[in-house]
Amino acid sequence: MQQDYYSIINEHLLQPFALNLESLKAQLEIFNQKTLDFGDLYLQKIIAESWMLEDEVVKHGSFGIEQGIGVRAVYQGETGFAYADDLALSTIEKLIKTSLYLLKNANPLTKTQKLFTPKIKRLYRSISPLNSISTEGKIAFLHEVNRYTKALDNKIEQVSISLASNIEMILILNTDGLCVMDVRPLVRMNINLILHNDGKRESYSAGGGGRYDYHFFLENELWKSYVHEAYEGAKTNLNAKPAPSGKMPVVLGAGWPAVLLHEAVGHGLEGDFNRKGSSHFCGKIGHKVASEKCTVIDEGCIENRRGSLNVDDEGTPTQKTILIENGILKSYIHDRISAKAFNVSLTGNGRRQSYAHLPLPRMTNTYMLPGEDKFEDMIASIDHGIYATHFNGGQVDITSGQFVFVMDQAYSIKNGKICYPIKGASLIGHGPQIMQKISMIGKDFTLDSGVGVCGKEGQSIPVGVGQASLKIDEITVGGSE
Repeated sequence: MQQDYYSIINEHLLQPFALNLESLKAQLEIFNQKTLDFGDLYLQKIIAESWMLEDEVVKHGSFGIEQGIGVRAVYQGETGFAYADDLALSTIEKLIKTSLYLLKNANPLTKTQKLFTPKIKRLYRSISPLNSISTEGKIAFLHEVNRYTKALDNKIEQVSISLASNIEMILILNTDGLCVMDVRPLVRMNINLILHNDGKRESYSAGGGGRYDYHFFLENELWKSYVHEAYEGAKTNLNAKPAPSGKMPVVLGAGWPAVLLHEAVGHGLEGDFNRKGSSHFCGKIGHKVASEKCTVIDEGCIENRRGSLNVDDEGTPTQKTILIENGILKSYIHDRISAKAFNVSLTGNGRRQSYAHLPLPRMTNTYMLPGEDKFEDMIASIDHGIYATHFNGGQVDITSGQFVFVMDQAYSIKNGKICYPIKGASLIGHGPQIMQKISMIGKDFTLDSGVGVCGKEGQSIPVGVGQASLKIDEITVGGSE
């Protein structure tokens, strides 16, 4: 893998700037001016494109290249950081000196180790999605999807189709001698449609993606499943009634509804929040924080998944980390700084949006293991409640654990049966408390379709979520009824 990646990295990040691994290793020696926990160089190039068809016209097409270097010096949890979009050797030298200058209390001297590359499992191909289909082929594909969608129903008023991809190339070197390269493809497709009937209009979106090229959507005509999901979602919401409000049991569907787990619980398990004492989960390793039914995992090494990486953005191989096991908090997720603060092993969760951002402890693919309960038993156990199948967005307060989530697809449950669709509903609660109220977990586990984007401190990164259907015994529903 390293040799395969080297030719790509050399073509895009080294040769154009008269760089090589030896010259970069020599630059690492500048870090020796002060005693550090470590110093690192993060060289990156991203080539990206996006397309948008709306009203039967391709209204948007973009292509961009972003490249640069981020330089970091870390000592006792403090960080000196500098970056530039210039990869000239003289610029790199200035950035290293700047990062050292920001660490005024670090004393001489440290020593850079001999470069080495660890063995890394390859989770995706080093391919450029942008080149997998011609420009003419992409435009023709957008029109084909549009024609197919419009033919479903003459009440479809508008169709919007987006197609996007990028290829990310990174080179990481640090004063421990680590030298790691990665080439990361990513594709995403989304379909949004507006359906009207009797003076009412509803919209709905569906899509997916992962670390593939564009043929991922063409194989087995996967794109058609997105079309039908969006159509059925809009049609269902046209017939929806106002949602009830108050405290009641709620059943969450499999797959994407695990975004609630990601936001309400996952962020609170990130190492930096717990290092700073700002998470509700701070100091609770070994304590019961959820129902014994709950086992929560973050796994960055699932092949081709949107949230997966061969290595994180500090060069650590990604792994499977058990966060909560049978309700007991087992671990946080860490970058290098938080792992050292807790004196634990790295988990491969140091992630950054780009070279211009600092890495932070971030989730990859976060999911809850399935259980043995039957979905029909969950529904049958509820006299008055809600079955939620899709969420549109939400927010969480890390310190308090309080969250609000908006449901854009949900159904009323009455007398043990799923009745009619509802709209205008939100879930309001306290993440750790809600985890204690999960009483049933189904067998129908699935990961989301590959659409997740996570924001933290102004940085957006791709992530994944997953779960089986599950029952929360009581949660506050904000509705309009």
